[in-house]
Amino acid sequence: MTTEGTIRAAPLPAPPGRARARRAAARRAAVHPPRGPRPGPPPRRGPRARRRPVARGGPVPLLVADASAVAVLAAAAPAVAPAAPAVFVLLVGLGGTAGLYRPAPADTALDELPRLLGHIALAWGAAQLLSGAAGSTAALLPLVAAHTVLATAARALAHHARRRAARARPGATLVVGTAPAAQRVVAVLVRHPEYGMRPVGMVGPVPRRLPATAPLPVLTSTREVRRAIVRDGVTDAVFTRAPQDALLRLFRAHGCAVWLVAAEPSAVRAGPARGHLWGFACLRLGPPPGRRAARLAKRGLDIAVACAALLAAAPLLALCALAVRLSEGPGVLFRQTRVGEDGRPFAMLKFRTLRPADEREAATRWTVAGDPRLTPVGRLLRRTSLDELPQLWNVLRGDMSLVGPRPERPHFVERFSRLYPGYADRHRMPAGLTGLAQVSGLRGDTSIEDRARFDNLYIETWSLWQDVRIMLRTTALCFRPGGR
Repeated sequence: MTTEGTIRAAPLPAPPGRARARRAAARRAAVHPPRGPRPGPPPRRGPRARRRPVARGGPVPLLVADASAVAVLAAAAPAVAPAAPAVFVLLVGLGGTAGLYRPAPADTALDELPRLLGHIALAWGAAQLLSGAAGSTAALLPLVAAHTVLATAARALAHHARRRAARARPGATLVVGTAPAAQRVVAVLVRHPEYGMRPVGMVGPVPRRLPATAPLPVLTSTREVRRAIVRDGVTDAVFTRAPQDALLRLFRAHGCAVWLVAAEPSAVRAGPARGHLWGFACLRLGPPPGRRAARLAKRGLDIAVACAALLAAAPLLALCALAVRLSEGPGVLFRQTRVGEDGRPFAMLKFRTLRPADEREAATRWTVAGDPRLTPVGRLLRRTSLDELPQLWNVLRGDMSLVGPRPERPHFVERFSRLYPGYADRHRMPAGLTGLAQVSGLRGDTSIEDRARFDNLYIETWSLWQDVRIMLRTTALCFRPGGR
């Protein structure tokens, strides 16, 4: 049952004599709450529905602008050309930390000038200190000035091109909030496409009062929000109130740029506002820097270990595949839909250990130790956990991590999320090949509530060393096979 309502604006007066048009207009001049079971529009099929949206205001044009400024300077002053690549790398690092490659909707080159000047002076100062490429301090000043002028001009062109592209092709945007303040933000975005945001829906309870905006759907559940992101190709999410962690994770997981807009005086307190939406101060919400670095380190560890493990285990993988082929015939690998980080489904790989009667049984039947459908080879693979080895490919693809909460089928995720508090919170991290719950003995037919508790403990206390410890304990357990 869907709870999606629709906000509709008051229409123009109908021509006299058209009774049907007048009645239709009267019906439209209200917010219509849901009237009962009504299926929402199905998502589009094919590659377009599955592609992640590309957020507006990406870093590439600004990176090209900075590279062009450095290249022109190096061509005009050959004496500093050897230091130019190092200066560019340092500028990119400083600019990325300061947010110069994640512009606000109304940012201009003049807004960035103070930070840009400081970064350029620091970069050429470091080049002079390390290699003497910039010459004396007296020669450094005109070099910094020339570089600043070139970079500012190049960035001005990049911002101009970005605004033109935004006006021509504004990205689909969801506005979180349905209060009058949020409706004013929607009206601003509708009237000013130069910000590159085209409202396609509002998230929150259906409002009582009618806003003077274009008709917009009101999404009242996470499922409706996720469906709208995929269906409409949402690129931006605008919060008009304090952000909710679940919605933040959902938008970031789908590659959306997330903004906090001061629709009310107390809305932006998380940090200094950068930019505005027609007078509404706005702040781009990115993951905390420490979290970004930690996730990059975790992903690097996943890639390194998964590559090494796939190479080292190649003969064992071939033997397992041959045994399954001889035992069960064609269909060595079993692909099953599981739920990963932020509720994203993916196809998890395993060696086939049994043959379910049909797809429904595979998706909804719980497998326990001693299952009569298991073949002798399948039972051996499960006892030794060798049936999980193909998931190293899932790790390499980015569907999973080496360590994290074990992924479950959508049917059971929906069921367990209703029954066990905190179960849905497991999806804050990527699903794992192994996890704290598994090395603590919670495998197979064990308490779901206990598993969820251990998974959330792992997330709250995560560290890279904890991942290493869990991998070492998992390796030790592989040499002490137990029933599943």
